[in-house]
Amino acid sequence: MVVIAGRGGPPLARYASLANYADLTRSLGADPRALLREAGLDPAGITVQDRWVPADAVNALLERTAQVTGRDDLGVRLAELRRLSHLGPLSLALREEPDVRSALRMLIAHERMYNEALHTRLTVDDGVATVRVEVDLGHPAPDAQAVDLAVGVVHSLLRELLGRDWAPLSVSFGHPPPRHPGTARRMFGGTLHYDAGFTGIRLHEKDLDRETATADPQLRAYARRFLDDSGGSAAPRAGDRIRQLVDMLLPTGRCSAEQVARSLGVDRRTVHRRLAAEGTTFTRVVDDARAALAQHLVAGRRYSFAEIAELLAFSTPSNFSRWFKSRFGATPREWRAAAR
Repeated sequence: MVVIAGRGGPPLARYASLANYADLTRSLGADPRALLREAGLDPAGITVQDRWVPADAVNALLERTAQVTGRDDLGVRLAELRRLSHLGPLSLALREEPDVRSALRMLIAHERMYNEALHTRLTVDDGVATVRVEVDLGHPAPDAQAVDLAVGVVHSLLRELLGRDWAPLSVSFGHPPPRHPGTARRMFGGTLHYDAGFTGIRLHEKDLDRETATADPQLRAYARRFLDDSGGSAAPRAGDRIRQLVDMLLPTGRCSAEQVARSLGVDRRTVHRRLAAEGTTFTRVVDDARAALAQHLVAGRRYSFAEIAELLAFSTPSNFSRWFKSRFGATPREWRAAAR
């Protein structure tokens, strides 16, 4: 499912979309904290990757940073630093997909869980697959850096899924070439096209059916941090790590203790034992994660109640409405009216 442009309030993005921004900006001789404040963003909040902020502010930050540093290749440079593990809990599910096609479809289906302004589409024609990437802020604005970052991230993820020897047929951008093209040439190779009719990546259709070649040690570390058994004590923040994974799995209809355990590389009993040590249960974690996401989606007015019910894995909108009222003491319609 893709976000429908122009619906409800302005699109939001998670701070996770700015991973590595502070370090890169400092390396380019600029002050990331000052630039964040100028864009209306909280410098201290950038470490809270799940925090939602206006996508327009993130876009303005990237454009302003490119201007201040004199580097119009900022978006591509940020993309170079991304790994599959930067997708957090989503990365744990992507590694389990049997082939690149299914992994890419999962990535596209859940893009709105990270950036509501990002629109990605996969089409196949005559043996060629095209991944089209768009950034829709709801109004006209310079967005070359955000576009470059989005395309670069998709390219990097495809290389991790397909192996480091993979190369696309072409990488195209609708905007003019940058003054500093070296970074893009290094990242994408000799397949670059600017002032093109679309923005995105073309690859052989047969590449989509290849088994994923994900072998990221950081990804394994992400999963295993939850299980630090030193001293026999319960791992800290196990509930938080499970909740991160639950947040991602809810819309897929695969949010079960078995799936969470499999994604973390442990057995089901270990998940329950870790949660019990923190005085909670898997059912409670799922319900709390569902409630947090429901509050965000209902108050945001960007999605219909039927869409939210589907996103939160309720069988019908009426079941969602009854659950929401029992949880918050108001119907979704009443909650949305109060938020407005």
